[in-house]
Amino acid sequence: MLYAYGSYARNLYAVKVMPRPKSLTPAALAAATLAVLDRDGLAALSMRAVAQELGMGTMSLYRYVADRDELEALAVDHLLSGVDCTPPKALWDKQVAVLVERVRAAVAAHPNAVPLTTAHRHRCPSLLRWTESVLAVLTRAGFTGEQRVIAMRALVSYLIGAIELEHRGSLTGPGTDAMSGLGEQYPLLAETAATARTITRDLEFRRGLDVVLSGLRRP
Repeated sequence: MLYAYGSYARNLYAVKVMPRPKSLTPAALAAATLAVLDRDGLAALSMRAVAQELGMGTMSLYRYVADRDELEALAVDHLLSGVDCTPPKALWDKQVAVLVERVRAAVAAHPNAVPLTTAHRHRCPSLLRWTESVLAVLTRAGFTGEQRVIAMRALVSYLIGAIELEHRGSLTGPGTDAMSGLGEQYPLLAETAATARTITRDLEFRRGLDVVLSGLRRP
C-alpha cells in the first residue's frame, strides 16, 4: 500500500514539474505574425503584439520562439511555402519570369512583409528552394560565376522593388494623379504620369520584368 502511494506521489510530482506540451504550430505563429503586419505594419510588429493576436501572454510566446527575429523568419517561410519552385517547360527567360511572378502572387496578400524577405533570405527554406530553382535555370542558360551573381541580384532587386511600388506607390494612386497635373512646371513628368494612369499593375510588372530579362539576354 505504501509502495503504491509512493508511486502515485512520484507520478503526481512528475505531472506538476513537467512543462506543458506546446500547442501552437509554426503555421499558427506565422499566421498571427502576418495578421499583425497586415493590420498595423512592420513598425508595430513585436512579441507583445503577436502574443495579443494569439490571445496569450507575452512570456508564454517565448515558449515557442526566441525573439521577434524568429517570428519574422517563420512568417516569411510560411508566406512563400506554397510557391511552386518547379519551372515550366519553356525557354530559360520564360522559366525565370514564371518563377518570379509566382513569388509576386504569393506576397500580394501580405505586402507589409516584403522587407522581411531580404532580411531573412538566408534562413527560410521556402525562399532558399526558390532561389536554388532560379539559379538552376540561369546555370542551364549559361550564367556562371560573377555573371550569375549579378543576374540573380538584378532579378531579386526588380521583384522586391516592383512589389513595393505596386503597393505603396501604385500608378493608379493619388501620387500619379497629382503629378499628372504638374504640366506647367514639369511637362514630361505630367505627360508620363497621365499615361501611367492607364497601365494596369500586371502590365507594369510584366513589361518591367521583360526589360530586366532583355538585359540578361545580352551576351
